[in-house]
This record gives sequence, C-alpha cells and structure tokens, in this order.
Amino acid sequence: MKSYVRNRIRDLRTSRNMTQQQLADLVEVTRQTIIAIESDKYSPSLEVAFRISRVFGVKLEEVFQYNRVK
Repeated sequence: MKSYVRNRIRDLRTSRNMTQQQLADLVEVTRQTIIAIESDKYSPSLEVAFRISRVFGVKLEEVFQYNRVK
C-alpha cells in the first residue's frame, strides 16, 4: 500500500491573503520550501508542520491529511 500526506496550505494561505513569502517568514523556512510543501513534492518535518498549523491557528489535522492508497 502506498501512503502520502496531502495539505491545505494553499487554501488556508490564500483565504488569509497571505503570500508564500509571508508564510515562509512566519514559519522560518524558505519560500521554495513552502512551494514544495504546497505542491505535495515535500513532506515537512513535524516541527515545521506544527509551526504552519500555529500560523493559521488551526489543528495540525486541518492542514495535513494522511492517506493510504491500495
């Protein structure tokens, strides 16, 4: 079985009129890291994932979803 992590970062960010650079600055990562996470090319460390959820003021599960595919 294959598994992957999906995220809602782009939706959360755009609903708050936040740029990728603004989010990157708040999370203390590069803009390229945010781009890679948003496009599901990179799964963030647990620490970065928690920082992202705190920036948006939502639970971790509201930002990231773990899926298993048969």
